[in-house]
Amino acid sequence: MSYERLDARLDGAVATIALNRPDRGNALDLPMWHELRAAMQWLDETPEARVGVLTGHGNHFTTGIDLASLAAVSAKVADPCDGRAREKLRHLILELQGAFTAIERCRKPVIAAIHGACIGGGVDLVTACDLRYCSADAVFSVREIDIGMTADVGTLQRLPRLVGEGMARELAYTGRNVDGAEAQALRLVNRCFETKSELLAGVREIAAAIAAKSPLAIRGTKEMITYARDHSVADALNYVATWNAAMLLSADLPEAMAAAREKRAPKFRD
Repeated sequence: MSYERLDARLDGAVATIALNRPDRGNALDLPMWHELRAAMQWLDETPEARVGVLTGHGNHFTTGIDLASLAAVSAKVADPCDGRAREKLRHLILELQGAFTAIERCRKPVIAAIHGACIGGGVDLVTACDLRYCSADAVFSVREIDIGMTADVGTLQRLPRLVGEGMARELAYTGRNVDGAEAQALRLVNRCFETKSELLAGVREIAAAIAAKSPLAIRGTKEMITYARDHSVADALNYVATWNAAMLLSADLPEAMAAAREKRAPKFRD
């Protein structure tokens, strides 16, 4: 795929999508937001791609929203009618939310590999991913409070489910920095690696392990966990029963059983 703000490539079954504005600290501008949504659609619709890895080129994962883009919002939503201007702004916010929600809605797991700064909108971005890993030099901050705004594209909705409500409130109210080691202690990330190269190698190994599993079962597992997060236990049990009534008896089941019996690696279709 060809993008202006991203670098996307497929290596075997693992798709790597890198934020690619290193000269601007991979700051998130509107074109990058739109390309992220398109990249998630590409990942979802490409059969050969079984797992996505989201990372950033240069010294930082992302320094957050591009303030120039933020300053341009007023002009973008301008209207002689105050009500219509505010409706345009609401629509724009919903569009930006949708770009990150596309990560959750992508059927394939998306792993965030985070180094350097992960500020403001970067936290919104990674909390929408399935798994998060970082290097020791990573710095997380819910920085919106420091520019006088309420974070509005996902952090306040997803972060409490990862680190608990009390800690999410502390981070959102203070805007303080969290380093890689603390991020692991808070369970914001699954693991903190010592260096960026170790991070990328470790994430690649995890992605390869996921890619070796039944793609249909992985897609179902992602959907079930996300559904269970937002619904009651009874609703989630009912849904997984319905899912498996439809998907359990696939070609992947006998192949997995045969591979175990024959002591070989299973071969699943995309």
